[in-house]
Amino acid sequence: MDLVPSFASLLAAHRPLLALAPMQDITDLPFWRVMHRYGGADLYYTEYLRVHRDSKPERHILRDIDENPTGRPVIAQMIGEDIPSLVRTAKALQRHPVFGIDLNLGCPAPIVCRKSAGGGLLRHLEKIDAILRALRPAIEGPFTVKTRIGYDDPAEFDALLEIFAAHAIDAFTVHGRTVRELYRTRVHLERIRQAVERLSAPVLANGNVLSVALARETLAATGAAGLMMGRGAIRNPWLFQQIRDDAAGLPVFRPTLRDLRAYIAYLYAEVRLPHLNEATNVARIKKYLNFIGQGIGPDEAFLRGVRRAATEKELFGLCDRHLDSDTPFPAEPPVRALVCPRSEALAAG
Repeated sequence: MDLVPSFASLLAAHRPLLALAPMQDITDLPFWRVMHRYGGADLYYTEYLRVHRDSKPERHILRDIDENPTGRPVIAQMIGEDIPSLVRTAKALQRHPVFGIDLNLGCPAPIVCRKSAGGGLLRHLEKIDAILRALRPAIEGPFTVKTRIGYDDPAEFDALLEIFAAHAIDAFTVHGRTVRELYRTRVHLERIRQAVERLSAPVLANGNVLSVALARETLAATGAAGLMMGRGAIRNPWLFQQIRDDAAGLPVFRPTLRDLRAYIAYLYAEVRLPHLNEATNVARIKKYLNFIGQGIGPDEAFLRGVRRAATEKELFGLCDRHLDSDTPFPAEPPVRALVCPRSEALAAG
């Protein structure tokens, strides 16, 4: 009998499988708690653990794993290129209650890519091959990979898929853009479909899944086994449950601006750090509000206002002014917000 939970068993229970994307300094334990309250993901990924010769797993990420409040499986994500260190870290992480281990091949942050880690590894296919060969026997449970479709050109994905297919990886998440494209272009859904057709392991589609309609479109176009969502879940915490209900043919909850106001208040209460002063906590919530506030009010008046807010009174005064309404919360942000600026993109692993 297989005593190690498998990705197949997870997929058998959830179709489509819905995962929360790893986003640095955002998808931590308090945010998991918030997502779980609104229905939450079927599978959670940690922020990436930075792996190098002198590294130790970050304590705050280990605490997220150990104190996971969702009751749902967690995959620990590593980023790095030093093979002995990756193997050492994978073994250490498995002493904690992780469902599996993930290798990040997609982070587009320049500081990461310059170190030939994350998306930077996509320029070094032989190194990827060697890393996968070393990690597979070191990981007893599911071993997954999150990747982009190339560094410079989507055509690079052909060779990358050949390497992936040669290893016993349990699942892949494919963000349908290159590293160079960041989050500024359309998602190449045809490349995600290519992965689905070429690989024997299940594939999760990632990129611009911001609404039920876009989720339906992505699944239909790619044939993916599931979806990974980051920005969409920050903006709309009901998104996971909305997609589940839509797939089951059930009525889909349509939040109002007043519901959004309650979400922001709950989010602030959960992510607020009591040892920090008010101004710092208000500044911290803005990394979420940059996604939540898109398209609210004429000329995005709400978002422009909260970006200037320095106190809780100012912040929630703006919430009362713009969100105390039964007006439906738009299912998607404006078209111009479907791609995010460089500064926001770098939060996403």
